[in-house]
Amino acid sequence: MRITDLLKKQGISLGASPKDKRDAIDQLVALHEKCGNLKDAAAYKEGILKREEMGTTAIGMEVAIPHAKSEAVKAPALTAITVPSGVNYDAPDGNDCKLIFMIAATLDGDVHLEVLARLMQMLMHEDFTAKLKAAKSADEFLKIIDDQEAKQFPEEAAAPTEKEKSGYRVLAVTACPTGIAHTYMAAEALAKAGAEMGITVKVETNGSGGAKNVLTAEEIANCDGIIIAADKSVETARFDGKPVISTKVADGIHKPEELINKIINGEAPVFHSDKKAEASDASDGDSFGRKLYKHLMNGVSHMLPFVVAGGIFIAIAFLIDSFSGVAQDGGFGTGTPVSSWFMFIGKAAFGFMLPILAGFIAMSIADRPGLLVGFVGGALAASGNTFAAPGGDGNSVSGFLGALLAGFIAGWLMKMVMKACDNFPRALEGIKPVLIYPLVGLGIVGVMMCAVNPVMGIINKGMQDGISAMAKNTALIVPVCALLAGMMAIDMGGPFNKAAYVTATGLLAGATVDEPGGWIIMGAVMVGGMVPPIAIALSTTIFRNRWSADERKNGPVNFVMGLSFVTEGAIPYAAGHPLQVIPSCVVGSAAAGALSALFGCTLKAPHGGIFVLPTIGNPLMYFLALAVGSVVGMLMLAILMKKKA
Repeated sequence: MRITDLLKKQGISLGASPKDKRDAIDQLVALHEKCGNLKDAAAYKEGILKREEMGTTAIGMEVAIPHAKSEAVKAPALTAITVPSGVNYDAPDGNDCKLIFMIAATLDGDVHLEVLARLMQMLMHEDFTAKLKAAKSADEFLKIIDDQEAKQFPEEAAAPTEKEKSGYRVLAVTACPTGIAHTYMAAEALAKAGAEMGITVKVETNGSGGAKNVLTAEEIANCDGIIIAADKSVETARFDGKPVISTKVADGIHKPEELINKIINGEAPVFHSDKKAEASDASDGDSFGRKLYKHLMNGVSHMLPFVVAGGIFIAIAFLIDSFSGVAQDGGFGTGTPVSSWFMFIGKAAFGFMLPILAGFIAMSIADRPGLLVGFVGGALAASGNTFAAPGGDGNSVSGFLGALLAGFIAGWLMKMVMKACDNFPRALEGIKPVLIYPLVGLGIVGVMMCAVNPVMGIINKGMQDGISAMAKNTALIVPVCALLAGMMAIDMGGPFNKAAYVTATGLLAGATVDEPGGWIIMGAVMVGGMVPPIAIALSTTIFRNRWSADERKNGPVNFVMGLSFVTEGAIPYAAGHPLQVIPSCVVGSAAAGALSALFGCTLKAPHGGIFVLPTIGNPLMYFLALAVGSVVGMLMLAILMKKKA
């Protein structure tokens, strides 16, 4: 679908003068309504504003492309305005926007992504954007777009000849964490630079809608080399034996000629698939910390859907039981067949969370051979099924921290195994990936977790015994509650969290009206587990410049998770920024737990968050404690997290 198929003359306003960003959005939505593109203008505008809350859609170069998928849209469409004097649109380069397109997309399909990708590539040409800004009429505006689109995307380009298919000197792959703007900007910059240098270049984009313009085996075999401009892991085994440059996606945008020249001049190292991590980590200027971050983000990005979807299903189970009047005890959330179904599915998704995290961290380090070792390491961290050390527990979980450890160590150990196998006879090449790597890797991770989990078991048991002894002393109730609530935020599902929770549930059964200590402690533990996701959600909403676009986009979901007592919603953020997120959440949770105890708040149910409100004693003060703790955590995050450039 061509851009001019979606943009009508009456959907273009030249020489507009909006007062601010909100006014510009209003004018563009009004153009959509004027063109008959919308069923409900207010609902569509709400979608646009929600998208802007996740991060500005200004892309720099005085251009913005607000967009939204909505059931209020009749059919995919575009509107556009030019603003000669410019309008502040929170652009990343600080410049006012003078050219703004607004995409309206229906819920079915990814037309908006296709249009966005095409616009991004066209707008990389400064002469094109300059012509659009200077257009004197809607007809001229449309003709400029039509001419550029025909030039960049001629119909015959969709079906290249056999010679063209195999004749590219340089191939490239571009990818960014969100898979939208920078992916296509880098692709266009490389293709444009190649055309100016007289060198044939083909670029595969790994965008949010999947890989497009995929490189073929024949093209890979015949090219001089490959450029990987990516900030996330991409499939590289197919490039075995070819010269490969791996670098940041930003370099693809800003240094395309330099990258192409390195391939043409034979300066790129030859890539071997058994040494994937070494090749992909050889990013120009990448520090060791950045390499760690890329591996970590590969695990976090794959884990996030399991956390979000699983947490929401669990919250729905609590909600159903709350409306159904189910007893708020240990079986709350599974009191009806429907709630049991939601709870089962939600917990099933959560069950994959840690294996996915560890598996894809290890895979980022050691390619596909790393997936098995990381996945099994994460599963063992979650289940704790390893041999017990003396005095430990053979069924002790090491949780989130153990899974992180398993992912990185298992990946690096697997990489060493792969290097050790380089000198094997050539006849064994075929069985290395299907037999040698899996068997050796499984043995390594099994032995490794036999050391990790029992140590955690000893720590876990010691903490539980010590806390139980302290909890029996009523004079220590406030500091004990602060301690237990803080422990809920240390590893968010691991030994510290479980020790605090198990202690609280154990004391719950023995609590009475005359001795409510167990109820007070249970209340403090639950509020401590609710704080981390809510603090994250508040921070990504209020202090947006501390977080990436992906982090801001997923932040609001944590309001639901926090209120549902699903502490694990904060795990992706803790994994990405452990030194900032974990201390902030621990302090916020401890503050909430201490206040809950100080106010004499009690809780008679072991789980449920906001859905067990009737069992909370002194509920108004309880939610005040939750609010204070969440704000404390948010403010600490604002101090510890650096502003994004």
